[in-house]
Amino acid sequence: MSHARAAHLTRRGILAAGGALGLGAVLAACGDDDSGSEGSSKETTAAKSGPWTFKDDRGTTVKLDEVPTKIVAFVGVAAALHDYGIEVKGVFGPTKTKDGKADVQAGDMDVSKLTVFGNVWDQFNVEQYAAFAPEVLITTTFDSAGTLWYVPAASASKIAKLAPSVAVSVYDRQITTPLQRVWELAESLGADMTAAKVTDAKKRFEAASERLRTAAKAHPDIKVLAGSAAQDVFYVSGTNLSIDLEYFKALGVNFVEPPASALKASGGWYESLSWENVDKYAADIIMMDDRTATIQPADITEATWKKLPAVKAGQVISRSPEPIPSYDKCVAMVENLAKAIETAKKVS
Repeated sequence: MSHARAAHLTRRGILAAGGALGLGAVLAACGDDDSGSEGSSKETTAAKSGPWTFKDDRGTTVKLDEVPTKIVAFVGVAAALHDYGIEVKGVFGPTKTKDGKADVQAGDMDVSKLTVFGNVWDQFNVEQYAAFAPEVLITTTFDSAGTLWYVPAASASKIAKLAPSVAVSVYDRQITTPLQRVWELAESLGADMTAAKVTDAKKRFEAASERLRTAAKAHPDIKVLAGSAAQDVFYVSGTNLSIDLEYFKALGVNFVEPPASALKASGGWYESLSWENVDKYAADIIMMDDRTATIQPADITEATWKKLPAVKAGQVISRSPEPIPSYDKCVAMVENLAKAIETAKKVS
C-alpha cells in the first residue's frame, strides 16, 4: 500500500504498510465510543487454585473452574506475564525473526520453548490451537469494539469456540492503564506481585517517568516526531490514540502533531507522507518504530531522510508502538526518550 486511502484501509493493509502496524488504524473505524467497561482489582479473583474470574476491558467476565495454566496469548502480553512469573506456553503474533531469534515483542521469553500458532499477521493455525486444548486466550484490543488483536477475522469464530478470551485495551488511553490491567491479570493468575523484582520495576518506571517530566519541562523547545518507515511511505503518528505517545504527551513532551485533517484517512492514527515530503515537519528528535515489519533507520536509503536535521545530528531513537505491557519493559523506552531530550541539540 503506497498511499493510505480511507475507503480502502484494511487491518492487513495497515500491517503490510508498516506505518501504523499495531496501531490499529482500521479498527478505529469501528467508532469513537469506548463503550467497553474496564475491570478492576475488585472484579478480579486472585488465587493459585480454585475458581478463576476476570473481567476484561470489553466488559466481558470470564469464569473458569480452575486458574488457567494452558494459556495462549498474543506475544507481547505473554512477554509481560513472563516478567511477572506467569509462563505462557502458546503464543501468536511476532515471536521469531527470520533467523529464528526472539522478536523484539517477545521480551525475555525463550522462544524455542513456545508453541507459536501464527508468527505473522493473518496467520493462526486453528487445528494446532485446538490440539493444544487452551483454557483461555489473552490478547490486546486496539478499538472500542474490542476486536481481538492478531486473531484473524476469517477464523475468529472458530477460535472463539475453543476457549474464552480476555482482551486488554491499548486504545486511546495512557500506557499506565494497560500496565495496571496486566498487573491485575497476572495477580489473578497467581503471580507474586509483592516480589522485589516486580515492585522494583514499578518504582523504576515511576522514576523514569519523573525524569522524562523534568526533561520535557527543562527543554520545552525540543520537538519530537514519531515516525515509521515503509518502502514507499513515511508515517508520522498522531498522539491521541497511542498508549505510549499519550503518556509522553501528558508528561509534557512537545510532539510534532499532524492536523486532524491529515490524520483522518487513518482513523486518527497517522499521516502518510511520500519520501519526497518526509521533511514536511521540523523535528529535533525522531522516534522510529522498532518492530521487525518496518524499515529500520540504518536501512533507510532515501536521500531526503538522510538530509533531515535530526538524522544528520544523530538524534534518532527507537520507539515501541506496541510496548510490552509490564513495568520492567516500559522503563527503557521512557528513559531513552528522557535522555534524548536531555541531550538533544536544537536543530529544527
